[in-house]
Amino acid sequence: MKRVINTTRWHTRTMLRLTRQILFLLATLGCGSVACAQAVGTVTHLSGVLTVKHADGSAAVLAVKSSILQGDTLVTETNTYTRVKFVDDGEMVLRPSSQVIVKSYVYDVDHPEKDSVAIQLVNGGLRSVTGLIGKRNHDAVSFETPRGTIGVRGTNFGAVFCQSDCGSVPTPNGNMPQNGLYVDVSQGAIVLSNPAGQQVYQTGQFGYVANLNTPPVVIPPTQGVPVKMPLSISKNAPTTATNSTGANVDCVVR
Repeated sequence: MKRVINTTRWHTRTMLRLTRQILFLLATLGCGSVACAQAVGTVTHLSGVLTVKHADGSAAVLAVKSSILQGDTLVTETNTYTRVKFVDDGEMVLRPSSQVIVKSYVYDVDHPEKDSVAIQLVNGGLRSVTGLIGKRNHDAVSFETPRGTIGVRGTNFGAVFCQSDCGSVPTPNGNMPQNGLYVDVSQGAIVLSNPAGQQVYQTGQFGYVANLNTPPVVIPPTQGVPVKMPLSISKNAPTTATNSTGANVDCVVR
């Protein structure tokens, strides 16, 4: 009889242990989804169509107040401008026909050593204003581009990558920009580096790099390509998306 009781208790403990393990696995799998992911930014301004591809492969059309997650790929359609505010008060504006990947955005108020910002410009252009991470630990911030990596020094800067698609980009001389990466600095400084060399750009300077085999150079303002934005995006009062139906919720792309 004692042996039967002990066997029953053993089976009971085993079942409880298995149940806890299954519940833990389900919770872990559930929080690996977009629904449980922690937001690192928010869409504050939008004019046009902005889509996102999440790290898990799902996609959506975003609206004002939509959350931006770590690993998101943001894509602006033709004529679309958008502005994103991140958790450290950094901001980023995307030009039309741009694609940007938020590869990493880690901000812990009490642990600066964990700071990490890695944003990749795949194509198009952006303008970025450094947040608290860049101000207290600028080495933790980097912007990857097809022509080099940009490091910041408490900065407001713009970058646009031209691939025979910059005919609509305004320039001081009115000419279509040559292919390559253009940068401009409105405040602070940036360091643009690639395998061929590096260049520091200060406030008011413009830069250009043709390809990975040529070093970045300083160019005169008459040849620069400043990244500008419409007033509806630059003003602090948020706008609503032109494609919005009144509800600030994501529309799932199927």
